[in-house]
Amino acid sequence: MQQINWPSRYLPGTTDNFVSNEVIVTDLTVSQVWAYLVDTSKWEGYYDNAANIQLSDTRTSKLQQGETFRFDTFGFPIDAQVMELVEPQDDQIARISWHGWQDGDAETALDVYHAFLIEALPGHRVRVLTQESQLGKPAADMAGQTPNPMLNGHQAWLDGLVKAAKKA
Repeated sequence: MQQINWPSRYLPGTTDNFVSNEVIVTDLTVSQVWAYLVDTSKWEGYYDNAANIQLSDTRTSKLQQGETFRFDTFGFPIDAQVMELVEPQDDQIARISWHGWQDGDAETALDVYHAFLIEALPGHRVRVLTQESQLGKPAADMAGQTPNPMLNGHQAWLDGLVKAAKKA
C-alpha cells in the first residue's frame, strides 16, 4: 500500500526520466490534502506549472476514476487519463495516478505515469509522495539537466499543495 502501483512499462529505473518527491507535515489530514489534489480547479491557485486544465466531464472539476483531461505543464500540452483513484477513508492511504502523453515524432513524443500517495502517519503527520516515470526524448533531455526541472517542479507542486491545504 505504501508504494506506487507501477505498470511495467513505467517501472522506475527502466525509463528515460524518473523523479520522486515527498513531504511529511503536521497538522493536516489525508482528506484535507486530497481535497486540493483531486480538485483541478484548485491547481492553478497553488501550482504555477499547471494551466489550461480541461476535464472531459465538464460538470465537475474533480478527477474521477477513468476521467480524461488535458493540461499544460512544463511547456507541454498533456492529454491524460486517471488510471487509479482511491479516495481517503478513515485516513487510510489515498492514491491517484494518471497516464499522460504528448503525441509526436521521435523527437517530441512524451509518455508519462504520474502518481500520488497521501498517508496518515503517527503524531498527526501526513506523508505526501509523488513520483513520475517518463519515456521519450523530451524526458531524457529533462533528466540530463541540472537541476532537473521535473524534480524541482514536483517539489513546488507538493509545497504549494500543503500550503493551500493548511490555509483551508
